[in-house]
Amino acid sequence: MKRAQEGTFPIPRHSTTTCALAREILDRVGDKWSVLVVALLANGRMRFTEIKRSTNGVSQRMLTLTLRGLERDGLVTRTVHPTIPPRVEYELTDLGRTLLGPVRALAEWSIDNRDRIRAARARYDAAHAREQRPATT
Repeated sequence: MKRAQEGTFPIPRHSTTTCALAREILDRVGDKWSVLVVALLANGRMRFTEIKRSTNGVSQRMLTLTLRGLERDGLVTRTVHPTIPPRVEYELTDLGRTLLGPVRALAEWSIDNRDRIRAARARYDAAHAREQRPATT
């Protein structure tokens, strides 16, 4: 592999299958609800209703699908307690906890750069608003 230039991000060459698998995993762990659920579970196990209450705007169906996907990928465990009604709790697995570092780094980056991003959006919107105006005759 050629030596990467300083400041570049070396991307190893992989097969199409490897890239497809990586994309599939990134789709899971990069999904906004997955990131939020992982961050919430960093503090320990939570019941479904606690997670739902803590995630503003997620539907019950979307949260169920997110938790199932995280469980399928081995990032979360689901424990059903035999009570009436059944109590269901979710917790990060050891693999899921390895995701906390990147999730925290992304959250910190977002917070650190929110003003710059807000300013960039304003510049972009202003420039494109001028482009969208109908020409006057």
